[in-house]
Amino acid sequence: MRTYRELLRTPEFKPFFLTVSTQVAAATVSGLALSTQVYAATGSPLLSALSMFGPSLAQVVGATTLMSAADRLPPRAAMTGVALLFCVGTAALAIPGLPLAALFAIILGIGLVGSVGGGVRYGLLNEILPQDGFLLGRSLINMSVGVMQICGFAAGGVLVSVLSPRGTLLIAATLSLTAAGVARFGLGERAPRAVGRPSVAATWLSNVHLLSSPPRRRLYLALWVPNGLIVGCESLFVPFAPEHAGTLFAFAASGMLAGDVVVGRLVPARWQGRLGSPLLLLLAVPYLIFALDPPMPVALVAVTVSAIGYAASLVLQQRLVELTPAEMSGHALGLHSSGMLTMQGVAAALAGVLAQSTSPEIAMSIMAAASVMVTLALAHGTSEPVYPRGL
Repeated sequence: MRTYRELLRTPEFKPFFLTVSTQVAAATVSGLALSTQVYAATGSPLLSALSMFGPSLAQVVGATTLMSAADRLPPRAAMTGVALLFCVGTAALAIPGLPLAALFAIILGIGLVGSVGGGVRYGLLNEILPQDGFLLGRSLINMSVGVMQICGFAAGGVLVSVLSPRGTLLIAATLSLTAAGVARFGLGERAPRAVGRPSVAATWLSNVHLLSSPPRRRLYLALWVPNGLIVGCESLFVPFAPEHAGTLFAFAASGMLAGDVVVGRLVPARWQGRLGSPLLLLLAVPYLIFALDPPMPVALVAVTVSAIGYAASLVLQQRLVELTPAEMSGHALGLHSSGMLTMQGVAAALAGVLAQSTSPEIAMSIMAAASVMVTLALAHGTSEPVYPRGL
């Protein structure tokens, strides 16, 4: 499978694509609104970053306790339920006078639900598409994420100005409700991929199995750490340039979109597996220029070029799928998603702390330098041929 036309003709892919795209739009709009609201109320770069990326911190709890549900729940019901819970949680964030502690409790609850949702979603994608279509499918999903983020950040900036952050959060809740409807009435009924009841013990056993393989473990680290450190840079866009934060996010999303098109559709398959480390380096190096406090045009170019490197996740996820037994695909991809989002939340918190003790510009350059060092340390294993399925 080499064309998007073939992909869109695959049964169930269209409603899956629409569900994911709508949910991304909701998360993008709500994240910008919430970050703006918290920064205006507190003036804290740390709390602003945590409000946008705080759900990611709860992913580690879900990954260690609930992830076995990703392969043990009916996919349609699970995707519908996750979207409905996101709707309720986002609407609750818009309650006037909500205490800061309650706000962050809701944010963490949303992240906990999302940890299972990622595994369900991409495990189902692995079922919907043939094996040779997974990378192309992830490429199109990532492209949609880029488009939804470009539109979401642009629209979110306008909505925050016109309606206020709380009004924008209610629109995001409506988008999540729409995603739930598309999942419920667009996807077919499928049985769970694995038997047995979800449990903490089952989650731990599967995690141990997945991480016991050195090639898989190295892949997980490459998927989690360099990416997370750069998202930590992005979490400082609001304190770096409050009036241009939406534009910075939109330009970064456009770079991610370009990278997914080039790597997913244009690069020959024989070259894709060799691009892991080079793309991870591209992701980090442009942010080093922030140490010089660049003017806005230069900053926009840097974040756009950097975001092309997010396409590294496409080739690394493809290798992860080929390394993993089919009946564990949802758990494996969910563990990747949860670990990545957890690292993003940790990095956002770290970046916020650094920014408060130095400056947003210095914090960004430090995080980028750390990402470069981690990528070089993991270079062996992120640009090699794939291993047989089920290692």
